[in-house]
Amino acid sequence: HAKHKKVLKKAKGFYGRRKNTIRTAKAAVDRSMQYAYRDRKARKRNFRALWIQRINAAVREHGLTYGRFIDGLGKAGIEIDRKVLSDMAIHEPEAFGALVAASKKALEYLKETGTPNEFEGAVQ
Repeated sequence: HAKHKKVLKKAKGFYGRRKNTIRTAKAAVDRSMQYAYRDRKARKRNFRALWIQRINAAVREHGLTYGRFIDGLGKAGIEIDRKVLSDMAIHEPEAFGALVAASKKALEYLKETGTPNEFEGAVQ
């Protein structure tokens, strides 16, 4: 009886017999748990994709692409995650512009010298 109550409590709000018939409720609850598990993983991917789209849009205003920007940040020794970069692009455009400038500077320096890795002005 306690197990049935537990399942029916989770099925509250479901449509039709799925909310009050134990057999259909159990199947519906099991499926809903699978969806919940799957979508917790998908949420992380979706947010990362959203952050990348926002960064790409902001970076293109400065004449750079997302890939080159991230490459330049890495070579400049700047390690800021995409969530923070996205937030900066929206709420602090001046600071974001400074990061874009640092990225461009690193890319230009490495292009001039022909060295593949970090440059002397990199943040340590």
